Amino acid sequence: MPSTSSTQVPEATSKKGRLVRVATYAGAIIAFLIGSGFATGQEILQYFTSYGYAGIFGTGLLVLLLMSYVAVEFFIVGQAKRFEKPSRIFHYYCGKYLGTFFDYFSVLFVFLSFTVMVAGAGAVFEEHYGMSKYFGGVGLAIVVGLSVWFGLKNLVDVIGKIGPLIVVVAVGLGLIGILRNPSGIAEGQALLPTLDLTQASTNWFMSGLSYVGFCMLWLAAFLNALGKTARNRKEATAGALTGATVFSLACVIVGMGLLANITRVGGTEIPMLVLAADINPILAAGISVMILAGIYTTAVPLLWTVSSRFYADRTQGFKYLTVILAVAGTVIGLLLPFSQMVNLVYVVNGYVGVLLLVLMLAKTILRAVRRQPL
Repeated sequence: MPSTSSTQVPEATSKKGRLVRVATYAGAIIAFLIGSGFATGQEILQYFTSYGYAGIFGTGLLVLLLMSYVAVEFFIVGQAKRFEKPSRIFHYYCGKYLGTFFDYFSVLFVFLSFTVMVAGAGAVFEEHYGMSKYFGGVGLAIVVGLSVWFGLKNLVDVIGKIGPLIVVVAVGLGLIGILRNPSGIAEGQALLPTLDLTQASTNWFMSGLSYVGFCMLWLAAFLNALGKTARNRKEATAGALTGATVFSLACVIVGMGLLANITRVGGTEIPMLVLAADINPILAAGISVMILAGIYTTAVPLLWTVSSRFYADRTQGFKYLTVILAVAGTVIGLLLPFSQMVNLVYVVNGYVGVLLLVLMLAKTILRAVRRQPL
């Protein structure tokens, strides 16, 4: 009996440790993707809900399949290759010249995405709190800059815990929006042609490709760096699949909730706060804090990704560049309304990301055909 006990306890502990690591990886991916666009509902409104059923379910399925592939691929390549610089992931898929292009383009896009986070924080303060957007934008930049100052380990520890909670809240709002007005889904579908909603593309399929495209440019360097911390490929794959699946399903549920209340949320900067306010003003106040947390969880790794491209984590150069980028991002992010920033930055860059997706698929297929190890 003593010998049996001594072998079972470590095994149970080891299994628990694996589950915790997988959950942490999944949480980090989810939190990274849930930025100002998702947390406010503006991203879901433009990429999913504005196309009705086709957008919610068609785009949702496309995003589920492609995002799962992308997350797993980035993660396992990062775990296997352990590139000294995360940006080397682009050279692995695209070769020397195109890889260099994507390397620098992704840095620009990630920085512009940080400016969208600033705009989102400003929109929350302006539309919900009735305060100047400068309070929200500047405040976010300060908090994010200080967080990045402490490096990647602190980043993963923080966002891996906050992310799942934000998903639960967002999905909860979506479900309540559906349950409070179930007939509103069909009504919203019928009303869509008469509404002047901003859309990400001309049709739901291209919208889905664009959505995955811009998420890829976000995830590439970050997941490559995170993959280096995975103990084995099994953990990396499980964490990536879990994160991508939960995020995609959350998009579908929130999209349906917005469609059920499209006459209320259409044309607003922060659709999720409209849903929350319809339930209870006090709840809306709490949700506004959660939205700001969602913006924070994405803004931190975005800013870290840009700074780490030029300087090693925690070095003096890294810290000084982080401050400079935070200031510049604040200035740019407060120039345009949040909804315009989402449509301009995400959509345009999403189509560039589609080219990366094609090159990734080609690399994966060739690797399988030639039976090449990672």
